[in-house]
Amino acid sequence: MQFAKPDFATGVGAAHATRQIGMPSLTFRIMPEQPSHAYTEPSSFERLLLLIATLIHHPGVGSPDPLESTKGHDAVQEILTKMEAIAHALQLEFPGYSVHTIRKDLKTLRQYGILERRKYQWGYYLGTGAMTPTELQVALQALATQATQLGDAPARRIYETLKRRLRGMNLEREGHLFYPVRSQLNRTIVQTDPDLMMQQGKLRHTLFHHVEALETAVIEGQLVELYRKQEPYGTMAVGAIQVYPLQLIYAEIAWYVLYEYGNNQHLEIERVDRFSDTFRVVSVAGRGLAQQRQRLQTAHQLLTQGWGLYLGTPTEQRLELAGQLNFVTVKVHFFPPVMAFILEGDRRHPRQQVRQGKKRGQPYVEYRIELPGRSLGEFERWLRRFMQHAKVIAPMELAERHRQSAISLVQRYEAEPIQ
Repeated sequence: MQFAKPDFATGVGAAHATRQIGMPSLTFRIMPEQPSHAYTEPSSFERLLLLIATLIHHPGVGSPDPLESTKGHDAVQEILTKMEAIAHALQLEFPGYSVHTIRKDLKTLRQYGILERRKYQWGYYLGTGAMTPTELQVALQALATQATQLGDAPARRIYETLKRRLRGMNLEREGHLFYPVRSQLNRTIVQTDPDLMMQQGKLRHTLFHHVEALETAVIEGQLVELYRKQEPYGTMAVGAIQVYPLQLIYAEIAWYVLYEYGNNQHLEIERVDRFSDTFRVVSVAGRGLAQQRQRLQTAHQLLTQGWGLYLGTPTEQRLELAGQLNFVTVKVHFFPPVMAFILEGDRRHPRQQVRQGKKRGQPYVEYRIELPGRSLGEFERWLRRFMQHAKVIAPMELAERHRQSAISLVQRYEAEPIQ
């Protein structure tokens, strides 16, 4: 077996390499090694990597503006613009690639399964990012509920963008991607979306106009000034307050903001729409995420120990967090037909005790819980939904208030009988 030594610099010799097997006239011709793809040149390979980086950092790039005509829209030209920005950020040379060359690169990404073999007329993106298609579908359902039912304006804008961007994937899956398998029927009782307010001619100047800035203040731990314009229950003062916002919370009927006063560490929760659109960042240099997390954890400790959203006065909070506040034992008997409903709620409160009993031949369910005094008012409001099917056993003051509520209701009907 003999091989002529090839000259890799010139290719001479490669075409004449022979192998003798038995018969001297039998030869095999060894062809010069050919590149397996068009990206052996460093500049070509760099261009391909730059394109992939652009699709990663700008998901949906190339999507036409939904408010403008798509006629004449060039998605690849937009990709080139983003590629140039990425190149500058990475301190790479950008020689100015042609649209034709980028189209060939996109074809290569399809060949290797990096892009799918379909049209990306609503923008290019790679796969489903950090999620599988199933995980993406669950996330989209949660986002849809928050956007539509809970009136979250930023979530609505994100959801509408994703619906356009993922339209091709949804068509491939015959509409399954956006089918609302999971939903919730909670709905805010006030308008929360400034854009929809404008469209409906019902503009209200509330803190919802600054919700993105409020979210930034939460993440950065910024001290901000808000203005409470109304307080229908008279438990909080109206006017300007300086606070550290900690979290936006949706509860039953509305969005609330949980915050800490800047001057005394008092924690409070108030409905977002009760603040005006006056918003000012007092301190741009925030206190950091670690302190935000610590105060958020403290606030949720109070929420877990209590009932509802009222967190008490500064003195009550201080004593409760120090373990120096005596909790009140609440005991209520529930009667048919609500007994089954009470028994079903085995996670209504982490410290509840529920047992069945019978008195004078009548069955009942005893609901027992230890609550801070600040929570009795909200517990009472929850209790009223059961009307004549509930009787407060303890504490005495709560039992008397519940009894007086029943008397007042009877008197109201007696004063103005139903016709």
